Amino acid sequence: MSDNNNNNNKVEKKDDQSAEKQDNKVENISCETETTDVVENDEEKDPATVLKNKLEDATKEAKESYERFLRVSAEFENYKKRINRETEEFKKYANEAFVKELLPVVDNLERALASSNENTDCGKGILEGVNITLNEILKVFEKFGVTPFDSINKSFDPGFHQAVMQEETEDKDENIVLKELQKGYLIHNRLLRPAMVIVSKAVNKTRK
Repeated sequence: MSDNNNNNNKVEKKDDQSAEKQDNKVENISCETETTDVVENDEEKDPATVLKNKLEDATKEAKESYERFLRVSAEFENYKKRINRETEEFKKYANEAFVKELLPVVDNLERALASSNENTDCGKGILEGVNITLNEILKVFEKFGVTPFDSINKSFDPGFHQAVMQEETEDKDENIVLKELQKGYLIHNRLLRPAMVIVSKAVNKTRK
């Protein structure tokens, strides 16, 4: 009787173990099936969707690249314009220092001509030579944008005039340029040298 019970117990244990193994197999098969389904789903994704996503990414990247290109192009154009302006400015005023050195020569020639008008003993040929020299220099000045500006009877402007003295007068308003001791010059639109002038001053009527 005891032997029969033992045999029955062994049979039950074997059955339990078989059942447990069967359950494990079912679980393993289920996991493998889920994994296989995921792989198959990835492989079976719609090709049109994949291409669409790739196209959108490529379009976005192309747009960003084009915008970068536009920014770089605009910066380069601005750089070229700035360099051209600076080059033009340099060309316009490159001879400024040289012309300044020549201005005293022109002043002396003009003084020589002015004094010759008061001195009849001065030779006519010399006067003509001085006048020709002066005119040639002025032509060169004009070629490089250097021109004198008028100051007589103009209002005194400290940006263009240098007053060396004031002179009382009843014929002019105050601060009017009466005399020009030295001409002022412009180089293009920039002041090269201010005019040295005498400026009017109101008469002091209270003075005895």
